[in-house]
Amino acid sequence: MPARSLLRTNRDFRLLLSASAVSNLGDGIAMVALPWLATLLTRDPLLIATVATAQRLPWLLFSLPAGVWTDRADRRLLMVRADVVRVVLMVLVVLMVMSQTGLPVPDDAGSTAILSLIAIAFLFGSAEVVRDNAAQTVLPSIVDRADLERANGQMWSAEQITGQFIGPPMAGLLIAASMSLSFGVDATIYAISAVLVCLISLPARKHASDLRFWPALREGWTWMRCNPMILRLALMLGAVNAVFIGGMTILVLYAQEVMGLSATGYGVLLTFGAMGGVVGGLCSPALVARLGMRLGLLVALGCFVAVNLMIGLFGSPAMVALALFVEAAAGMLWNVVTVSYRQRMIPDALLGRVNSVYRFFGWGAMPFGAMGAGALVASLTPIIGRSDALHAPYLVAAAVCGLLLAYSAARLRFDAA
Repeated sequence: MPARSLLRTNRDFRLLLSASAVSNLGDGIAMVALPWLATLLTRDPLLIATVATAQRLPWLLFSLPAGVWTDRADRRLLMVRADVVRVVLMVLVVLMVMSQTGLPVPDDAGSTAILSLIAIAFLFGSAEVVRDNAAQTVLPSIVDRADLERANGQMWSAEQITGQFIGPPMAGLLIAASMSLSFGVDATIYAISAVLVCLISLPARKHASDLRFWPALREGWTWMRCNPMILRLALMLGAVNAVFIGGMTILVLYAQEVMGLSATGYGVLLTFGAMGGVVGGLCSPALVARLGMRLGLLVALGCFVAVNLMIGLFGSPAMVALALFVEAAAGMLWNVVTVSYRQRMIPDALLGRVNSVYRFFGWGAMPFGAMGAGALVASLTPIIGRSDALHAPYLVAAAVCGLLLAYSAARLRFDAA
């Protein structure tokens, strides 16, 4: 069965779109609930960063094997199993929270609880690696190649609406009612996502050769090495993601200590990023068609520099909200260009493995960014004070993105896709 166009009548695309939207609603709730729970257990920026690091570390450890699994296994089944694992993990968090007599907990109980939360975050991230890698390789099988930008734009817009526009403020309200309620709702949401994925009918495809694990993985790496533009984009994405995750890791403390926000206020703040993501997801395909891929990425990098300077130099909620809006819109512009380019260039039989190598570089840097930001704040606090230390990761991010912008202006060239 061939890939299908006419997105509005494509049943399998609608199911995948719905599953992604629902799954990202759960991610949006977890985005607020997990770090907020961590701040109730400890105020140590290093421990809070460790929770974020544990959630992102699987991208470094498991991206490559996940690619081999994705090319060999039923991609739909991988997504379902990953969602089921996340259901179980959210139930475990509910039980952990309910076992405490109250939050914040005493120091000894808090130490045990934060270690448990770190372990759960690691397993949660591991399931995310498998699901996301499989999900991104499914789309080219169910839509026509000419529709990839439009399909990706719709997918990311829906994910932004649920994951950052609805999820974060919903999490704030749920936390205000009950910390355990937020994770209970999350478990239900991931269960719904699993059911939707089960209903998708994927066309028959030729599976990867029966090579052993390492030869199969080398096949993906060899293809990427022979396509240096994709490798270059992966390395650039790694730098961008490292500083982005570093900023998001510190943002929960920044929101509380610099801006004085509650959990509800923090959730509302993140919705401005969601609005930017929705606008970016809807407008980026037309913008790329007008500007071209190269200029589109240069615009995105320029926005990354500006938004990090805004957060690093100012501390007002309005300025941070505007920065998050622009950052998310620029991120959608980056994604529409790079993901659609990869989906066109990479053969389907290699898509899972090459995509996993790409994410190994592009996402594997995130745990270093999270831990680095926490260490930077912890080390600078005795020297320049807590408030100024909380601004520092964003100034570092602006410098990194500025260097990437200069490099891209000199070296970035796209092959025909």
